[in-house]
Amino acid sequence: MNTKLVDSIVQIVLSLTKEEQDLLTERLFYSLSEPSTHELAQLVQAGGAFKFLDDEPDLYTLTDGEPV
Repeated sequence: MNTKLVDSIVQIVLSLTKEEQDLLTERLFYSLSEPSTHELAQLVQAGGAFKFLDDEPDLYTLTDGEPV
């Protein structure tokens, strides 16, 4: 463990203004609290809520409709 690095980071954080510390807190904690699209897709796939779609016929193909 690199305790010197951790101590240095703590000193830097403590030297920030209140506004800068609030911004740092927001960036570190609030933005990480939302799952990514990939994580959501894995959750849906593992949960099995849409498993019934495996038995549904394929109604559409790439050649259906008009190109966008």
